[in-house]
Amino acid sequence: MTTKLAVRMLRHRPGSALATLVALAVGVLILVALGTLVESGLRYTPTPQRYAAADIVLAHPTTTVTSEDFTGETTTSTVPLPEGGTVPADLVAQVRRLPGVATAVGDDTLPVVAGGTPVVGRPWSAAVLSRYRLAAGSAPRVDDEVVVDARLGMRPGELTTLIVGGVSGRYRVSGVADAPAVFFTDVRAAALTPHPGRVTAIGVLATPDADRDALVAALTRLATPAGGTVYTGDDRGLAEQSDTLVARDLLIQAGGAFGGYVVLLVVFVVAGTLGLSVRHRRRDIALLRAVAATPGQVRRMLLMEAVLLGVAAAVVGVPGGVLATGWVHDQLVARGFVPASFPIVPGVLSAVAATVLTTLVAVLAALIAARRATAVRPTEALGEAAVEPPRPGRVRLVCGLVALGVAGASSVLTLGTSGQTAQAGAIGMLYLFVLAVALLAPWINRAAARILAPLLGAVWGASGYLATANLRANARGGAGVLTALVLAVGFGGSVWFLQDNLERATLTQSRDGLLAQHALVSPAGLPDRAAEELRAVPGVRAATGVRHTSVLVPLLDGVEPAAAQAVDASGTVDLAVREGNLDDLGEGTVAVSDVRADTQGWELGDRVAFRLGDGTPVTLRVIAVYQRGLGFGDVTLSRETVAGHTATGLVDEVLIRADPGTDLDAVAARYPGARLVSADALTGRIATDLAIGAWLNKLLIGVMVGYSALAAANTMVLAALARRRELAQLRLVGVTRRQVKRMVHAEQAGLLGVALVIGGAIAAATLTAVVMSLTGEPVPYVPPLGWVVVLGGTAVLALTTTVLPIGRLLRTPPIEQIALKE
Repeated sequence: MTTKLAVRMLRHRPGSALATLVALAVGVLILVALGTLVESGLRYTPTPQRYAAADIVLAHPTTTVTSEDFTGETTTSTVPLPEGGTVPADLVAQVRRLPGVATAVGDDTLPVVAGGTPVVGRPWSAAVLSRYRLAAGSAPRVDDEVVVDARLGMRPGELTTLIVGGVSGRYRVSGVADAPAVFFTDVRAAALTPHPGRVTAIGVLATPDADRDALVAALTRLATPAGGTVYTGDDRGLAEQSDTLVARDLLIQAGGAFGGYVVLLVVFVVAGTLGLSVRHRRRDIALLRAVAATPGQVRRMLLMEAVLLGVAAAVVGVPGGVLATGWVHDQLVARGFVPASFPIVPGVLSAVAATVLTTLVAVLAALIAARRATAVRPTEALGEAAVEPPRPGRVRLVCGLVALGVAGASSVLTLGTSGQTAQAGAIGMLYLFVLAVALLAPWINRAAARILAPLLGAVWGASGYLATANLRANARGGAGVLTALVLAVGFGGSVWFLQDNLERATLTQSRDGLLAQHALVSPAGLPDRAAEELRAVPGVRAATGVRHTSVLVPLLDGVEPAAAQAVDASGTVDLAVREGNLDDLGEGTVAVSDVRADTQGWELGDRVAFRLGDGTPVTLRVIAVYQRGLGFGDVTLSRETVAGHTATGLVDEVLIRADPGTDLDAVAARYPGARLVSADALTGRIATDLAIGAWLNKLLIGVMVGYSALAAANTMVLAALARRRELAQLRLVGVTRRQVKRMVHAEQAGLLGVALVIGGAIAAATLTAVVMSLTGEPVPYVPPLGWVVVLGGTAVLALTTTVLPIGRLLRTPPIEQIALKE
């Protein structure tokens, strides 16, 4: 019986049912798409390739940090190492002596370019850890022999040129293997390694009768002091540094950073839309109560309506989410975020979770919205339905003030963080402000009605005064519309412009701080001696070898990666030093950006502790604090500090400051694949990289902004259509259609003006806080047409979604509207 009644109520309320269905279906679509990507990352376990034949692998691809949070509890976080970790090479001999070990081999990774194609170099002894076999020829026996990948199209006996460590060399092909690598003799590989005395991993082949558990325990005891981890079974793939592991981490991190806020947004939108729908049905609920329906029966009916709408939304939203996932995956592959081979799971768990979540939110919103209507006595029901409920209680007021206070406090927290933490904090602050507005909306609407009364009366005359009376009398009912508009303006005016500020500040700092006129770059990397040779060229004033890397710095109860650069000389960049002197930079010292110094509490002369890109802990003295951290990295180190702690040991570029006409081509010609580019070209490449990197953030933020706009449109159409009885009564007592339109226009202008002021203030506060935290700039940058698009777009959206439905209602004779549902 309850189900039949719920179906009939939905059928006879197509407007509110459709509005709720749209909010639920789009919410399911977004959650399914985002959830499927995150689920794909969480469920992905790479199949061992490089160590497919090894029984156990000892490696150091991640680092674990243990710290205490503000409650005193110990927390542990594991993060991937930006440069990939290594373990001491002398561990190989210790592992070989363990009982149950048939053989142990140290594997290493060498940067190699063959025929213009980047490949991985490895020692030949490590081939036993893979399932690769020689297809032709023999193993390398002397240092100038190599075994190459069959896909390179070479044959045994050929001479080939390989660029190893940025240096060109001639090698004879001794064999061809079906393996994505170039194999050197062990002696040659040890001489070419970028980290002498260390290896990337140690592969273990166990004896047939080995006690595997005891062997793993013994290996763990050896690995732990060196920071390594022991991998067995399918987990061996985690020890291999690959693009798929990077893609997995990207999907998980992006989902973790935005997923929770997307869920909150869906909760806001669904709860607001369905709550408003139920609120506009007070007369229906009152009639049910008057004919002896119990509060429990009414609540069960609303519960069934919400469940039916949730199921219908899943039927529409889940297929849409699957299509959206496919499109996003294709875009991620096209932009190089994810390799085409990365598997995307069907997303069954995501679909179930999205359906359950949205349906549960709908049920709770419906029950909360109907609480008062189902609590009154039947004899009071009809009277309660016809008038605006009394003032909201003190609990709502107190909660709103608390939310406002917490939002203000969170802005201080955002100013004290950086990176993803600052961005996440800014979105959290935005939600808190919107929540405060939602709770305080009745009081805001009443105050706005009193303040705007003279203005609305002066502009719209009698219609303006009538609009003021409506705004004051329907202050609580207008809370949903105000919240939706503030949400749309807040999102559109804050987080959407964040990427613009980051890109602009980065490019400005890079361009203003670059003193060099040229740069020598190579896809194969450059050795340290390239900078030395360029400094010896007549006319060259300065040449700086730059290695871009990342370091891990402590933040709150964990660590976060910070962009860093390692340099071997100065004179080609101006970092805008605020304190100290960059000439003092050397081994044992570090220079940091002012934003990073303020975030970490570091001061000039302090000895600060963090980890290099391969996980090596260091304690360095701060000798300078500079202002151009976005353009050149938050941390500047000497090349001596990072020597042996980077994946390739090479220089990414050499910045050159020279007199006009200086001949640099001779040095560039010594390094195959290297080329000279202008400073403008270097900045342009940075701009392209930034645009590609910002695409994913803009996509996720765009989804949130779009859903907020949809929520605002949905809410205003629903509120407008619910006024048919009210407008019909006004026309029956003599108010003309033109006067009604003017009244609605005045109401909308007043409500829109309040929403734009509050939403704009929230957006400005949020954007200012996060931009100040990330760039140090006190005034955020907004594109010239930015605010015009946000404010103008919101105004057009609000007017369109109100004027058009009201115009439709006014075209119907009032005598026909007066008997229709509220």
